[in-house]
This record gives sequence, C-alpha cells and structure tokens, in this order.
Amino acid sequence: MTPSMREQFERLALRLAELDATLADPAVASDIQRWRALAREQSDAQGIVQRYRQHQQRERDIAAAQDLLADPATDGEMTTMARDEIDAAQADLARLQEELQTALVPKDPDDERNAFLEIRAGTGGDESALFAGDLARMYLRHCERQGWRTEVLSESSSELGGYKELVLRIEGDGVYGALRFESGGHRVQRVPATESQGRIHTSACTVAVMPEPDEAEEVQLNPADLRIDTFRASGAGGQHVNKTDSAIRITHLPTGLVAECQDDRSQHRNKAKAMAVLAARLREKDRSERAAKEAATRKGLIGSGDRSDRIRTYNFPQGRLTDHRINLTLYKLGAVMDGDLGDVTAALRAARAAEQLALLEGSGS
Repeated sequence: MTPSMREQFERLALRLAELDATLADPAVASDIQRWRALAREQSDAQGIVQRYRQHQQRERDIAAAQDLLADPATDGEMTTMARDEIDAAQADLARLQEELQTALVPKDPDDERNAFLEIRAGTGGDESALFAGDLARMYLRHCERQGWRTEVLSESSSELGGYKELVLRIEGDGVYGALRFESGGHRVQRVPATESQGRIHTSACTVAVMPEPDEAEEVQLNPADLRIDTFRASGAGGQHVNKTDSAIRITHLPTGLVAECQDDRSQHRNKAKAMAVLAARLREKDRSERAAKEAATRKGLIGSGDRSDRIRTYNFPQGRLTDHRINLTLYKLGAVMDGDLGDVTAALRAARAAEQLALLEGSGS
C-alpha cells in the first residue's frame, strides 16, 4: 500500500472519530436530515476504517512470523506454522488491499437513487420495435430478480408487437448505480420472424437510464416554459381508456424535451409523474453535456452514455452478447435476455471503478 493511500485512510479514521462525537450530540439528533446524512457517512467510513485496521493487523502478523523464522531457536513445527501464517496473511492483505482501493473510488450520490429507464425503437422498423419489447422484458425480469418495483409511465406499442417507446420507473436499493451503464445504443443481429429467406437482419434500439431527482433537487421549471396537453390513454385499461382524457404530455419549450404519463386514471397523478420524468430528462441533459465536454479532453472507458454510443450487440444466431466498451463477450444470450444481467453489470461497474482508481493514482503521483 502506497504512503498516500495510508494517509487517506488515517485521515478517514480521524473523520470517523469526529462523526462519532457529532452524532452523540443531542442537537444534531434533532435535525433528522442532517443526522441521516452524517449517519450514512459514519456507516461508510466505519466499514473502510475497519478494513484498514485489519490490513494493518495482518501486516503486523507477517512481521511477527518473519521474526519467528529468523530466530535460530525456532524448531521445525514452529517454522511450518510461521510459513502458513505468512501465506494466509498475504492472501488476506491482497483481498483487503483490493477492497480498500475500491473504497477510495468516489461514490456518485445518484447511484443509490431510483431511476427512469426509457427504451426507444431505432433503425430496423418493426423488428426494432420487437427488439425493444425483448429489451423491456429483459429489464423487467432483471428488476424482478433484484426485488425492485417497476411501474410503466408511458408506452407506445407497435402494431406487430413490441414498443416504439416505453418509459419505466424503477424503485429499489441502488437502482441507478446498477443500471446506469445501460444507456446507449443496443444492436441486435437475428433472423426476424417476418423474414422468409432466413437472412440475418441488424436493427437497433436506444436505452436511456436517468436518476430520479429528489423533490428538493428537481430542476425548477418555469410554468411559462411548459406546454401541457391532455389526451386519451391508449392500450389496456378497459372502458375507462375510451372515456377520459387523463393522459398528460408536457413539452419543455426551450429545449423541446417531452415527457408523458398515461398509466394512472388520475390526471393529477399523471401530471406529477410526467413532471418528474421531465425534470430527470433536463437534469440528464445537463449531465450529458458536461460529460461530452470532459470526453473532449479524455475519452472515458465506459463512455458518456449518450444514445449515439453503440454499446452492445446481441447476436442471436451465435447466442452471443458483446459489450463493446469493455470487450466483454458472453455466450449466454438466452439467460441474459431472461433477465440474468448480473455478469454484465458487475463487469461494467468493475471497469468503471478501475478507470476511476487509475485516474486517482495518476492525479496523486
């Protein structure tokens, strides 16, 4: 472990002591929002400092075992025990060092948020809409596996099945952090059901994942900048759908961004949900513009998450999924399309952490 890393962990240990003292102050406990923020920081710091102390202890264990080996009076059995202890401690040190390095990577506060996920059919006509339906099923099944709650905010179905566009709200622990790298262009290669000659076609969809802002942090929208339209909801919903103009479409005039919601019978609730989606899209627009400026200086491994980035190919004839950003290839396409995205998301998060760590080490050198 480098001296600079040790300094960071020692500073964190001091900060933990400060947090312990601050949280014991009754005045802090009376401010629930501040108390929660400090408690979260304390919990994170506690885990890291605990690992650092374990790392220090294993270093002391190795030093003691080496002293034992250097002592001429040490007999054969003690020598064996000392060597076993060194091997075990070195394995622990390697594991702890990796965990501590990962802990140094700055956390994005958005990672713990709920998220909006939107899928849009792209090039490929009806086949693209069918693929959008397959992606929707993949994400819904993945959310089910994770124990996350999902809600359809708006949908535009295709005549032959699938979706021209679908917007989901996903609620659960760490949703945005787990799905943030799904943003971008998704390409499919397969023989469409409508293809009589058995030829492989290529089509594409775009996915955008946006963190749901807290109400207090939502973009302040000027009512004069908004055009709000009501319309009749389409799709399933029984007789009610044909009688009430409860669906809401909100257009942000300065940017042209549009959000709509039609899943609820209440026009008021649909308006609130559409406003939340619009705020998330405006926030995401600002974020992507900042990312584009940064990328002009340094191209990130994972990329900006822009819709134009082709991030992944789903090759059905070969049963292959390839993520082009990290050169990941998996021959388990059936399982992935059934919601088993764990290997993909874990590899992307690990690559992002390694990239950030390399930047930290570069800036510290």
